[in-house]
Amino acid sequence: MKGDGKGDGNVEVITDFRPVLAIWVSLVGAFLIWRSKKNPNLRESWTIITGVVKFLIVISMLPVILRGDVIEYTFWQALEGVEIAFRVDAFGLFFAITASFLWILTSFYSIGYMRSLKEHAQTRYFTCFAISLSSAMGIAFAANLLTMFIFYEVLTIITYPLVTHVQSKEALWAGKKYLVYLLGTSILFQLLAIAATYAVANTLEFQSGGFLAGTGSDTVLTIIFILFILGFTKAAIMPLHSWLPTAMIAPTPVSALLHAVAVVKAGVFTILRVVLFVFGPGLMSSLNLGIVLAYVASFTILMASIFAITMDNLKMRLAYSTISQLSYIVLGAAMLTKSGVTGGVFNMVVHAFSKITLFFCAGAIFVASGKKNISDMNGIGKKMPVTMLAFTIGALSMIGIPPVSGFLVKWYLALGAIEMNQIPLLAVILLSAILNGIYFLPVIYIAFFKDLPEGESPEVREAPMFMLVPLVLTAIASIILFFNPSFYMQLTEMAVKAVLGGL
Repeated sequence: MKGDGKGDGNVEVITDFRPVLAIWVSLVGAFLIWRSKKNPNLRESWTIITGVVKFLIVISMLPVILRGDVIEYTFWQALEGVEIAFRVDAFGLFFAITASFLWILTSFYSIGYMRSLKEHAQTRYFTCFAISLSSAMGIAFAANLLTMFIFYEVLTIITYPLVTHVQSKEALWAGKKYLVYLLGTSILFQLLAIAATYAVANTLEFQSGGFLAGTGSDTVLTIIFILFILGFTKAAIMPLHSWLPTAMIAPTPVSALLHAVAVVKAGVFTILRVVLFVFGPGLMSSLNLGIVLAYVASFTILMASIFAITMDNLKMRLAYSTISQLSYIVLGAAMLTKSGVTGGVFNMVVHAFSKITLFFCAGAIFVASGKKNISDMNGIGKKMPVTMLAFTIGALSMIGIPPVSGFLVKWYLALGAIEMNQIPLLAVILLSAILNGIYFLPVIYIAFFKDLPEGESPEVREAPMFMLVPLVLTAIASIILFFNPSFYMQLTEMAVKAVLGGL
């Protein structure tokens, strides 16, 4: 490790192999998992060990970032400005810490889920899971658009076997739709946008505050932006969202991965990278792209919430909730104000912990009772009090009710709307909170205040401890993030200052 001197301002750029190591460790883990297919205990031990080692590598870079410096490593260079390179800044580390930590909990949960249901192809499942986290790390630490694109596509391909895990006709159809939407739009739109970006700017490297200002005409830059948004289908912005509810046929731990840890978070993360580190707040404002993106996100927030209300299947309701909640992140970035961007970025971790709690609970209910539909869950809170208490905490966070961390997100977004003098956006935030309550509170009411179906035993029967402990921990984390958000908020404020400091 060595210092390479000063970058912008007083930021020291340090050459360090650790970003690559964080990516490679789970590739090695995937190989060891595959080699241990005849020994389930060893296979799953490798899963946990790999997750812990990855998290420790990621967290070891924190002191460098907290002192205001960045870590870089160039892996391969083809042309000037065209290279596979990695850069760890506050924004990327924010995503990486969340994803790597939640992978550990999801791994424990997956062991309980897969063993309880005696699922087939468990080695393939854990192997693909490990590679998908390598891809997520590659996206988090990508220093430029080319590197980000490569890992973005790998993530799509490696999660396909997870989506189609059941191998039924419906699962295979869902997998085809998954690939068409995610891989097809990336190749059609995102790759074209990257090529156009290089053509006008002669670089693809992310820069705080963006690098496209003054490189092309307003029309060309607007077209490039539209191509990027169309190419980032993982963010599930309407109308390019329907792949996500369809993918709910996957096992619940996969749904948790899709919705909280890797796939959809990669989608919104890449949008924020383009908005804040390619175009930049100044250019976004001058082209009026911020306000347009804000209203597109607002439409998605409201319409997805309305769809969620109509869903009886619990996972489907959570899927449409995810579509809505993801657009809070996009909305925050599109506001281009300090409070708005803070709320959007902070929601990446808040949504991760709260939504993974909800999916963990949905899986626990299915394993313990075989129930998937909300209408069949009368009185289930009496049989699964711990699970449903955790579900309640996650739901209250999504609604934005204190003392759960989701309140902080809506508070910052509301401040952002006021800073913009955009009362319609403030109305969207308030209305969406009401809609969140309409589709979450009935689940809580049915679980705790409805009587059990006639003939059903009131005996308490929770899911296995491998599943119960992770969902309790993520629920507790959702509360802790309300009372003590300082760790993640410090990274958030550093990332926001880097891109908005000049405004």
